[in-house]
Amino acid sequence: MGKVYLVGAGPGDPELLTLKAARLLEEADVVLHDSLVGLGVGERISASAQVIDVGKRCGRKLLTQDEINALLVTYAASHDVVVRLKGGDPSIFGRAGEELEALRKAKVEFEIVPGVTAALGAAAAAGISLTDRRLASQILFATFSRRPEANAMDWGCLSPATTLVLYMPGPEYAEVARRLAEAGLPGDLPCAIVSSASGLRQQVRWTSVGGLSTEEKLPAPALIIVGRVASQQILEINDEFWRAERSDPPPQRLSVI
Repeated sequence: MGKVYLVGAGPGDPELLTLKAARLLEEADVVLHDSLVGLGVGERISASAQVIDVGKRCGRKLLTQDEINALLVTYAASHDVVVRLKGGDPSIFGRAGEELEALRKAKVEFEIVPGVTAALGAAAAAGISLTDRRLASQILFATFSRRPEANAMDWGCLSPATTLVLYMPGPEYAEVARRLAEAGLPGDLPCAIVSSASGLRQQVRWTSVGGLSTEEKLPAPALIIVGRVASQQILEINDEFWRAERSDPPPQRLSVI
């Protein structure tokens, strides 16, 4: 029985692969990859490895999740190194939980190899910090679902100090804007839309909660960063803050007797 590695491919740029992920791609006997894996990452896979595309195309799945689970178990029975390559980080919106459950039931050894999740790649592309000690002290990662049960999401947990990162916002941003407004977020709250973060086709668009409804869709994969940090003006705020802090007198030292 071989071993299955759930490997994070990062947001797209092959240079954002971890050293361990790059090594495993070179050693792999079989690689089952998602469609969101960057082309440059695929070039790191060993030429002798069997490569299987199990991703989505135009919203249609090539294989069901149960079929992917079965393949992982089957290949582990006849190959030493099986890599399940996922875009971003395997444990964030990657259905890793279902695959791990199947591997545990089949008593297949596995290991998770973390990757740079899309939120971090998008923030880097936009040149913003997801947290800021003056503006944002917490981050919420969420997917935007249009299913009826999506209303169960507790948007009321958002606060002025929250940076919200919406994965997979869908084809129309107007519905996203409406849901955010219903949650009480102000219309002038900044937003950044990032498409293909760290890739050759990377795009960044700046708007607000109110302006989202008129924005045209950017190509997938894309995500939306919502919060006070998601503004180009934050650079001016940073400069003013640090200039003021540098002008403050040094703190007095306390003498211990």
